[in-house]
Amino acid sequence: MALLQIAEPGQSPDPHETKLAVGIDLGTTNSLIATVSDGQAETLADAAGNSLLPSAVRYTATETIVGQAAKAAAVDDPLNTLLSIKRLMGRSREELQAIKEQFPYRFLDSPSPHIDTAGGAKTPVAVSADILKTLAQRGRDALGGEADGVVITVPAYFDDAQRQATKDAARLAGLPLLRLLNEPTAAAVAYGLDRREDGIIAVYDLGGGTFDISILRLSKGVFEVLATGGDSALGGDDFDHAIMRWMCHEIGPDSALTVEQERRLRVLACDVKEQLTTQPIATIIYEGKTLALDREQFNSLVDPLILKTLSACRRALRDGGVEKSQIGNVILVGGSTRGPRVREKVADFFAREPLVSLDPDRVVALGAALQANILIGNAADQDLLLLDVVPLSLGLETMGGLVEKIIHRNTAIPVAKAREFTTFKDGQTAISIHVVQGERELVSDNRSLAHFELRGIPPMVAGAARIKVTFQVDADGLLSVSAEEQATGVAADIIVKPSYGLSDEAVTQMLRDSFDHAQSDIKLRALRERQVEADRLLQALSSALQEDGQALLSADEYTELEQAIEQLKSARNGDDAELIGDETERINGIADAFAAKRMDKKIREALAGRRLEEFDDAQTDF
Repeated sequence: MALLQIAEPGQSPDPHETKLAVGIDLGTTNSLIATVSDGQAETLADAAGNSLLPSAVRYTATETIVGQAAKAAAVDDPLNTLLSIKRLMGRSREELQAIKEQFPYRFLDSPSPHIDTAGGAKTPVAVSADILKTLAQRGRDALGGEADGVVITVPAYFDDAQRQATKDAARLAGLPLLRLLNEPTAAAVAYGLDRREDGIIAVYDLGGGTFDISILRLSKGVFEVLATGGDSALGGDDFDHAIMRWMCHEIGPDSALTVEQERRLRVLACDVKEQLTTQPIATIIYEGKTLALDREQFNSLVDPLILKTLSACRRALRDGGVEKSQIGNVILVGGSTRGPRVREKVADFFAREPLVSLDPDRVVALGAALQANILIGNAADQDLLLLDVVPLSLGLETMGGLVEKIIHRNTAIPVAKAREFTTFKDGQTAISIHVVQGERELVSDNRSLAHFELRGIPPMVAGAARIKVTFQVDADGLLSVSAEEQATGVAADIIVKPSYGLSDEAVTQMLRDSFDHAQSDIKLRALRERQVEADRLLQALSSALQEDGQALLSADEYTELEQAIEQLKSARNGDDAELIGDETERINGIADAFAAKRMDKKIREALAGRRLEEFDDAQTDF
């Protein structure tokens, strides 16, 4: 009899056979692909030996060009050569208006960014997919086959829409995505901090277009993100822009610059920045003029930008409840951290020298490759667990326009939390569920994510239905919401896939607003809660008076209750929460006798025509 071959779930039947797994750093300026070979992570290079793939895509009428050749064409063909596309991922029409001046492209009038090129209209997702396709081909050439699994990194502060846009780009590129991994966590893995003693780690990630600060805690092999912060519109590109403004000031007004001249100046500015990384002075020649910029002048140009990153570091430490003295290691990530001024300022801020032994351009891709190797099953002996966090609280709208937070910000993911709610009106057979994101107490001050309805609720008196609403955030930070009426099992759900997201400036502003308005928000929430309670009571009393008022109350009792109702209505329409509470309490006292009479009436009606023996018989049946 033949033997039946079996294998552990997710692992190869051949214990000596490994699956191909890669990690991809989809960057603003450069992108990389890496894999694990003989237990060591390494980046994969192209035929010319270059590991870095410029995140540049040029579209012509006949072909799509990605990488260095596209970047080289940026000066001569700026309208069809797309750079820093990561800054546009997950953006809405409104958000685009605020930043479109930073790009020389022809944007089409559409709900999300669409760029008119010689190759047709292109979205940031499609452009990113073209970059991913090029990296995937590099992986096939180096590994001799298709990857079985891919981990792609994203900034820690990427919101739901930006993460979803990244997943869409991976799907469009045909990649078998295992998961999205936060860039700071990938960097910590690359440095092997997961195999060292427990402690708290700060990851300072300053790339070409984004800045992230993450505070991680390693405890018994578990990485937990204590807090995140940053700015998705701050990076090396802004250093270049500061140098370019200085150059324009030196050579004359910049108002007459053509698109080609502006792109040329940006290229020169980037060269100057890179020169000053290793040299005390840089020389620029532009249209016959020679300019010199020394490191001291450069520092004065970029110090305000570095200060913004350190302010975000300070907020992240505060959010995580961590003191600077508790930080065991500081990791620098991103090409912009090569600059001596950045390293100097970061070392001063954290009062310790940062780790810089790994190439800051490659460290994220290396960490992604190590994580992909674990997830695909090639490193079963490693049990690294990564816990990322929700950047902003998630909740839903309740009566009065109030927000009930279900998952609070900085909660570790994946996570699922449920809360029970009920109906507000008698006979209510449906509810509208409004999912929101933010830290404020009122729906109007937060961001709307999605709406859906739960129908088929059996008609009951107000407050009798039990509706369980569950929020679930997966390992990639994507949200799904479901609602179920407990008595009948009627259910509805939605996967929140918004077409746009919040920029980090908007996230930071929302957090700042929540602190600035904390006291007023508490007072306003108290007012709304009292108003909702008053509305519920007024509605119940109105219905009760209409049904039984004339039959059960004397003329004086009826008049007293009517007057109390009018006084509560008047107070409810005001802005004095204490007065509403007092009037609610007073009318409850007046209505108690009426409620008792109604209860007696209901009991008499229920007992009418019944004999005592029936209750005795019913009791013996238990």
